[in-house]
Amino acid sequence: MKPLADCKLYAFVDTAYLRGRAPEVLAQQLCDGGADLIQLRAKTASLEEIRRMAEAILPITRRAGVRLVINDFPALALEVGADMAHLGQEDFFDAGHRSVDELRPPGSALGIGLSTHAPDQARRALAAGPDYIAIGPVFPTPTKPAAPPVTLDYVRWAAQHVRIPWFAIGGINLQNLDAVLAAGATRICVVSAILNANDVAAACREFRRRLG
Repeated sequence: MKPLADCKLYAFVDTAYLRGRAPEVLAQQLCDGGADLIQLRAKTASLEEIRRMAEAILPITRRAGVRLVINDFPALALEVGADMAHLGQEDFFDAGHRSVDELRPPGSALGIGLSTHAPDQARRALAAGPDYIAIGPVFPTPTKPAAPPVTLDYVRWAAQHVRIPWFAIGGINLQNLDAVLAAGATRICVVSAILNANDVAAACREFRRRLG
């Protein structure tokens, strides 16, 4: 498994985009396409349903050397043996947390990522000690239609001020990717532009090629 700093393409198994496909089938396609991380995001699923999906996906990501990230539930990530967990601002700070070490027992290797939507949130997140942060949504995105885009200005800010791994996220596709990279991003999260593609693995490969 490559170091997080060397990871470029962060993909998703998002149940909002399954369209009848099995989560583990999508996970295999994402691995085949060269994704470095895969987040399991299932906003409307029960904890037990998420556990079953994670247990089905984990052997696939393990074989491929790809990190599996569980959205929202670090305790579940620990339970199933996932590599990382990701939390939004409300799930972390509004829940009273101040350090990511509060979410993992001593000696645990569980990685933690945090979402951020503005420089002040990024500074607060960085002080909490995450393994990475997400910067976005850069553009309008159907994944979070109520979230106002942070624009490329926030990407430029992150490129100048954030020293841990960070991923630009939100509405990124092959048409606007060059602008995101020109703003200073070297790592990206992609949801709909990959999951809505006719060939998921091929879409991943094209993002990988463009990332260099």
